[in-house]
Amino acid sequence: MNAVEQTSGEFAERLFGAALGTIDILAVHLGDRLGWYRALVDGGPADAGELTARAGGDRRYAHEWLEQQAATGILTVTEDGRFALPAGAAEVLTDPNSLDYLAPLARMLAGAAVQMPALVRAYRDGGGVGWSEYGTDVRESQSDMNRPWFEQRLAADLAGVADVHALLSRPDARVADIGSGGGWSAIALARAYPHLTVDGYDIDQPSVEMATRNAADLGDRVRFHHADAAADLPDSTYDALFAFECLHDMPHPVEVLTAMRKALRPGGAVIIMDEAVDPEFAAPASDIDRLMYGFSLLICLPDGMAHTDSAGTGTVMRTTTLATYADKAGFTAVDVLPIEDFGFWRFYRLIA
Repeated sequence: MNAVEQTSGEFAERLFGAALGTIDILAVHLGDRLGWYRALVDGGPADAGELTARAGGDRRYAHEWLEQQAATGILTVTEDGRFALPAGAAEVLTDPNSLDYLAPLARMLAGAAVQMPALVRAYRDGGGVGWSEYGTDVRESQSDMNRPWFEQRLAADLAGVADVHALLSRPDARVADIGSGGGWSAIALARAYPHLTVDGYDIDQPSVEMATRNAADLGDRVRFHHADAAADLPDSTYDALFAFECLHDMPHPVEVLTAMRKALRPGGAVIIMDEAVDPEFAAPASDIDRLMYGFSLLICLPDGMAHTDSAGTGTVMRTTTLATYADKAGFTAVDVLPIEDFGFWRFYRLIA
């Protein structure tokens, strides 16, 4: 049912349900940041006193949080009045290796909500809210949410594309990871292909530092650079260049894609992983599109708009938009790679 067809009572019920979901997201953020979910997993059921003895925190607040979590159906209550975290919820909230790990989603949305005064100003007056202003919670939550997909699926799924696998398997193969963030994509590729050298490029210095720490055990095979890919990529250097979930954030995507094309060695590949949104706008939209519009409203579009002469793409970058950018950057075609069910994302190969 479209919103215009709803009665006032029906729409009020919808908004009330959204408010309950918002409360759950913010409460999950509290439990995640305070380590209370982890304490329930490691130590078993607990009351407020036991929980704070394990993980710290104020006992009165812990009591209210435990009751709220049980009231909303996340925790269960044992016969002796303690609170327990069921296995399914525990995986989603505490297992950083699970493909279902979503605690970082709560952290990202809570971090975006902190910027509401700045967002209101940007929406009213123009301009934006830069990535650095969102701070550690948003930066780390994006890295943590993507990590299990990169570590468990990325290399294996790319290996299923024969010519890409052949490029990455060359004895002297060298690739670039544009917008490398926390570094997990570059790390996953380097671990899967022992002869591969990976250069990560990111315009955010704290992300470069985070990625360098994460890749410390790989030595010189993985290096991260604080650089603007549009200006700083060396020509004719790489067998493959990747941009994982970042092109839509870039204020100047055509310039970045042009630099990526020029940085290719003959026969190389440019691969873009971005959101798997629907081909065209529709209302009502799919849940994926609704989620991506949320990211766009709160984070990605304001970040992009914080720069001069921004393309203002936003998170909902449809295939036709990418094809337009690729054409302007000198590519001849955009193909969708046969990689299915990879989280919220779709893989494209740009043909030079």
